[in-house]
Amino acid sequence: MTGETTGGRLVPARLGPSDVLRTGMAGLRTRPARVILSALGIAIGIATMIAVLGVSASSREELLRRLDRLGTNLLTVSPGRTLFGEQAKLPEEALRMVRRIGPVRTASATGVVDTTIRRTNHIPEAVTGGIAVQAATSGLLATLEGRVTAGTWLNAATETRPAVVLGARAAERLGVTRTGVRVWMGERWFTVVGILGPMPLAPEIERSALVGFPAAADYLGFDGHPTTIYERSAEESVEAVRAVLPRTVNPENPEEVTVSRPSDALAARAAAASAFTGLLLGLGAVALLVGGVGVANTMVISVLERRREIGLRRSLGATRGQVRLQFLTESLLLSALGGLAGTVLGGLATIAYALARGWPPVVPPWAFAGAAGAALVIGTIAGLYPAMRAARLPPTAALSAT
Repeated sequence: MTGETTGGRLVPARLGPSDVLRTGMAGLRTRPARVILSALGIAIGIATMIAVLGVSASSREELLRRLDRLGTNLLTVSPGRTLFGEQAKLPEEALRMVRRIGPVRTASATGVVDTTIRRTNHIPEAVTGGIAVQAATSGLLATLEGRVTAGTWLNAATETRPAVVLGARAAERLGVTRTGVRVWMGERWFTVVGILGPMPLAPEIERSALVGFPAAADYLGFDGHPTTIYERSAEESVEAVRAVLPRTVNPENPEEVTVSRPSDALAARAAAASAFTGLLLGLGAVALLVGGVGVANTMVISVLERRREIGLRRSLGATRGQVRLQFLTESLLLSALGGLAGTVLGGLATIAYALARGWPPVVPPWAFAGAAGAALVIGTIAGLYPAMRAARLPPTAALSAT
């Protein structure tokens, strides 16, 4: 390209943005297969990072929804250790004392029973299936906001009789799918009157066989001491109730009482799971770096193959800056193509995974902006050396290249 003459001096023609874009796209259109393979590396890296961020955000959104649904006002009280390191016991009247706390809306208790549950009396006593036998108060289901999937919950009649309600996991391990089935507990048969649904805030109940406090004392030798008290209070009073629970439950030895918040455990599990997000993002960054190396390699080869074109353009008046800009534009377009494809793939992967898990699909808006920025940065870095190399080629040497 030739420029205009001003005062006897040759002034190179200027390339507008549309000219630069058209020139860069022309270089990519001549080698479509190579362009697609080069952009694939960028696309994989961007898609990985978008998917990791999207899945992590979807998981957090699902956790927030679960906590809103389950509530964060449930506290549990359990015995700790004595001064001498022995297992402490909660007083028998602990549940009544908790119910006297003003902001407490509902409270109930369970107590571990020293016996086993088996499908029949022919199964060895050592084979427990990891199922605990616990005495439960009639208000437990309401306190935990659980539901019965089959049969009924313990009531005034069944809590005094050899009747048992199975947690979801316990029923699964025993192979019980309906009520009316008999199971062997202690030294006698108990009738299954109910099966519970999942209880995310009380997974220990899912693995338990529950009988009434009176029946546990009459048939299984239960001593009457609760081992876990569950209470719900007003949301704004949770911390205040938490502070007074130890001294209320055991005024003589409040240090032997442990108070916990199950919703905190759910949040902690989610935080532990999100720790892998950094690792997966690192893998995505490595894939993106590899893609950038592929783009740089493609551009270097392109410079070597197009030396005659570069020489012709230089001889027609193109400046080094214009040649440099042409190849840098090609690199940016190549990276932008990979970034766009990766963003779409990452978004689709997030939606598919979230819907498969029953989560709300969420991708942070800044993730898309970050992906576009990363692609352009990689394209700039990958194209700098090839563009500078192309600009340094002398016209005569480039035209004589075979």
